[in-house]
Amino acid sequence: MKDRIINMARELQDYIVEMRRDFHMHPELKWEEHRTAGVVESELKRYGYDVKRVVDTGVVAVLHGKKAGSTVALRADMDALPIKEETGLPYASQVEGKMHACGHDAHTAMLLAAAQILSEIRDELEGSVKLVFQPAEEGGWGAERMVTAGVVDDVDAIFGMHIWATMPSGVIGIKAGALLASVDSFEVSIRGKGGHGAEPYKAIDPIVVAVDLVNAYQKIVTREVAATEPVVISVTTINGGSAFNIVPEEVRMLGTIRTLDEGIREFVVKRMEDIAKGYATAMRCDATLKLVSKPAPPIVNDAELAVFSREVLSDMGEIVEPDVAMIGEDFSFYGKKTRSMFLLLGTRNEEKGIVYPHHHSKFDVDEDVLYKGSAIHAILAYEYLKR
Repeated sequence: MKDRIINMARELQDYIVEMRRDFHMHPELKWEEHRTAGVVESELKRYGYDVKRVVDTGVVAVLHGKKAGSTVALRADMDALPIKEETGLPYASQVEGKMHACGHDAHTAMLLAAAQILSEIRDELEGSVKLVFQPAEEGGWGAERMVTAGVVDDVDAIFGMHIWATMPSGVIGIKAGALLASVDSFEVSIRGKGGHGAEPYKAIDPIVVAVDLVNAYQKIVTREVAATEPVVISVTTINGGSAFNIVPEEVRMLGTIRTLDEGIREFVVKRMEDIAKGYATAMRCDATLKLVSKPAPPIVNDAELAVFSREVLSDMGEIVEPDVAMIGEDFSFYGKKTRSMFLLLGTRNEEKGIVYPHHHSKFDVDEDVLYKGSAIHAILAYEYLKR
């Protein structure tokens, strides 16, 4: 059956590329995926799925096999990014300032082809397949809303996949345990006393406090967390002041926290709050730290599903254990509700000039290996249901 699925995926390669390029030319940002969702709905109905809309622009489709059994879910995200495309490709974005710079166009196309394969072998399925086409992965935490809507309440396991710009084209990444980091964004407000830049002793300068806080936060990473536990604290924006000779009254800092362990995450946030308040008090300022968006937990892959995935995909080519990355992905919300496994598919091809990272204005994927993604989805679903 696996050989049959792989051959079917190869035969659908042109379809996958066609669909991917269509989505690429018509990118839609988080919660705006109306056209994309409409195309997905139409295709899935052609394949005989029971289809419904969820959380406005999400699409969920169910296929029942000939035999009763468990339910396995496969997920793809659909949203694009607010980036101006600079690839020069003939199928480049036709929407100014919007681009599929992370590969969600490919994810959606690959899962649509997998849907077609699974439909053709439905009599061989020992259970049900649920396809989850999710909106708003890029900072909208669409996965959380899909979970809240009950999408995975009846699911025994869910698999997701991301094309990966740093792995060679066609290589499959499978890793048990922590794979991608939690995501937090924070804001620190420091309030002092304004004054003349020539007489700083008459003012209370929040800028010097901000500078010291940036350094103090790095000491949490190097001196308060074990070196074996990855933690990233990045201050990415500092705003304060309006003129060269005026000490401002207030400074605001924005940044992000990334961890692989939720307990460590809580510790880091608490220490950042303590340090901000304590240091500001010592310098006669007021400081507050707050999280400015809901956090996303880390992706922690189910160990048994990782072993299962490696076994059933052994005929698909090279499989590696990828390095942990401190970027985030909201697939992690599904893992809080049911067993989950997130795989990577390499699409880096230096000979073709496909070398740019995710979220880059020249990002592209090696389309020649997209059939592999469809085959991976279909094999995982088929093999999981027959266990």
